[in-house]
Amino acid sequence: MKKALMVWGGWDGHEPRQTVERFAPFLREQGFDVRVENSMDVYTDADTMNSLSLVVPIWTMGSISGEQEKGLLAAVKSGVGLAGWHGGTGDAFRNNTSYQWMTGGQWVAHPGNIIDYTVQVTNHDHEITRGLSDFAMRSEQYYMHTDPGNEVLATTTFSGEHEGADWIKGTVMPVLWTRKWGQGRVFYSSLGHQNSDFEVFEAAETVRRGMLWAAR
Repeated sequence: MKKALMVWGGWDGHEPRQTVERFAPFLREQGFDVRVENSMDVYTDADTMNSLSLVVPIWTMGSISGEQEKGLLAAVKSGVGLAGWHGGTGDAFRNNTSYQWMTGGQWVAHPGNIIDYTVQVTNHDHEITRGLSDFAMRSEQYYMHTDPGNEVLATTTFSGEHEGADWIKGTVMPVLWTRKWGQGRVFYSSLGHQNSDFEVFEAAETVRRGMLWAAR
């Protein structure tokens, strides 16, 4: 049986437990043995990490120890898939550039906080986005520093109307992407500020597909 590890924690405002609990049943339905943890110590257990098909790290901000980070990065590099969303994966461990290199990006701003915006699907051939159209969100629109090596599946365009940041008008920002880290597949979505964001079908469906795509 395929094994998945979901690790949640950090800032409670992103509802990490609730979002993990939303997607854990789906993985079980897909035949995964799912382990949910509220501690990153499991990353230091090499036998457990190497047995995984997928790891889902949802831990906004906070800090990760050197041994924990080493264990996580090594597992993904060896072929364990990684999938995550929003700040739980893209705003974790701000001082850890190796972690950011693996995930392919880091949050830096969300002008206007909760606003209406559109996600444009730009790759209609990838299995994560195939058959999906552009969709509307009312949430945080993540402005990120991203790796040019990412395979971008969807984007959003900033209006420059919020917080006086007119210089970003027209900036096109990745929202969904995939990448490789060693032998491991990595999927990231900047959506999912709170659990209710995943009531938008496309926001949840791309995470479901992304987890399956990433899993070895």
